[in-house]
Amino acid sequence: MLSLLDKWVQENNELANNFKLPEAQEATSPDQNRTNLRQSCSEFHKLLRKIQGIPPDAGHAELELSVVYNASVCFIAQSQIVEAELLLQQATERVLQMTGDDPDTSDPLVLWRTVLKSVRKTAFHHHVLYLLSLQWAIWLTNSYLKTIRDFQEEISALLETLSGKVGDDCRNETKAKFPDVPKLITDPRRLVELLQICTIITQGAERLSEGWSSEVLSDLQAASTLPAARALVAYTHLLSGACLAHMNRPQMALQCYKTALETDSHCVCALYQSILIYRQLKNSQAEIQTLRILHSILLLPSSSEPAMAGTHLLSPSLFLRSQSLSSLLSVPSALSVLHSLALKCVLHSRASEGVEHYLDLLAALHSEDQHRIGAKTMTDTQVHAEVSTLPKLPRLYLEAGAALLMAQRPADCMALCSEVISTTQDLLPQKVVLDESETNAAATEDVKEEGEGGLAMFLWTAAAYLLQGHCFTHMKDWKQAVTHYTRCINLLVKVHYKNKVAGFQTQIPSADTDVQQGGDFCILQRLKGLSFAGRGISFTQMDRMKEALRDLQHSLQVLPEGVGAGLWCGEVLWRLSRRCDAAACWEKTWSLPTQPLTE
Repeated sequence: MLSLLDKWVQENNELANNFKLPEAQEATSPDQNRTNLRQSCSEFHKLLRKIQGIPPDAGHAELELSVVYNASVCFIAQSQIVEAELLLQQATERVLQMTGDDPDTSDPLVLWRTVLKSVRKTAFHHHVLYLLSLQWAIWLTNSYLKTIRDFQEEISALLETLSGKVGDDCRNETKAKFPDVPKLITDPRRLVELLQICTIITQGAERLSEGWSSEVLSDLQAASTLPAARALVAYTHLLSGACLAHMNRPQMALQCYKTALETDSHCVCALYQSILIYRQLKNSQAEIQTLRILHSILLLPSSSEPAMAGTHLLSPSLFLRSQSLSSLLSVPSALSVLHSLALKCVLHSRASEGVEHYLDLLAALHSEDQHRIGAKTMTDTQVHAEVSTLPKLPRLYLEAGAALLMAQRPADCMALCSEVISTTQDLLPQKVVLDESETNAAATEDVKEEGEGGLAMFLWTAAAYLLQGHCFTHMKDWKQAVTHYTRCINLLVKVHYKNKVAGFQTQIPSADTDVQQGGDFCILQRLKGLSFAGRGISFTQMDRMKEALRDLQHSLQVLPEGVGAGLWCGEVLWRLSRRCDAAACWEKTWSLPTQPLTE
């Protein structure tokens, strides 16, 4: 007849055997897997309560600690970290009772050191080490990196024991003496290997965020040779690239990102980091090409999480939760990448290609998968988290319209602008009044609420009229051009500032620069300057020189760096027989610095 101890061993092993999913069952649904995990966790916990219902006994310590290990693994796999830590705390206290030592401490590090010292020469020493590996996993899950550093000596000994020949000899000896030993649901040796590389990755990301690029680089390069899943090794190369980028070695960083992709083709964050390097180097062609590749990859079905044989229960994602690492691994959504690709193409003389990307983007936003867009109005572009970085839909329409005009498609541009106007015109307030403090804070309270305020409505509608004026200019319909430029001007004069922005320069910063002070005022002035210039040029074509001169001079007052307005103003002065004034105007205009298209 089986003894009670033998029955418990048998029950543990049956649970472990039933829990380990054969390859044929790995295709079961995630919901079914979660259900199986909860059931197994409950059964292991019930068995543990039976075993711990009797006083601690070194004779069945291996069984008890094995069941603690299995139950704790199940809890951690379900992110029930508090429950797992409670089991480990109870287990360490019972171990000290078995060895006759005093657990009189509340410090977990002191408690663990006491336990490790007390079991050094016992038969269940390795089972305590198995539990220590789970404590390490919990610290890493909670991002207790300082605790891990403080316990580094013991963790190094754990790695050496479980990963080396000593661990193999011990396991073989135990199996030889006791063929029916308590089984574990995941291999502790594989677990500590996973924890080792995840710890290096997480610590590397944290130290990198603190500015210790050169110090952490050697650790990451050494970690790239550790036995681990390809996805994790790719992360070591990714972080090495980030270190090199911080050390102002962009070419070496690009090489690391390339190695990361070669190691794991699903490491799309390496592609995104490469894009940032190309942007820094102003290599627009490489940036556009990489954006195109990244977008095509993001449209594919998402790849599975990195996993390791023997540790499928404890996914690496459980241990890679630090904020610093998350920011390095983050990648914009496919729609955000498509928007960046479209804008980049337009800004670098590839308007036709940019138009196609913009049209694809707008089609995707209006597709069934994005049905929440436009539920109320076109200004409500809250799709879901992954596209939250996209501009508001009216702005996307205006960007696409400008691209269409650059691609010699004025009719399509006017159609998009009409859509913006029809959506926003009923929402326009009678006027918008901003004081200096509001300007410095980048507009009114409503504008802060994701662009739904009056100023944003004014700017969108005015920009739409401005683009339509450009379209009619392109078609040489000067009368309609004057009409639409006038509509733009009439809107913009409804925005009033109580106080002039102190020390404000009307020079418009580039698109890649964060506008800190008076950003909306910059846009407002630029729209005014361009609309006055457009109307002045149209008047010139209609041979209405006095009105043309008035508007062009207004344009230069609002936007002194306007080269086009300056040249046309000189032309009008020349036609009005004011040759000296014309020459002075042209001389001043040609002395202005040339602004790139991004401005």
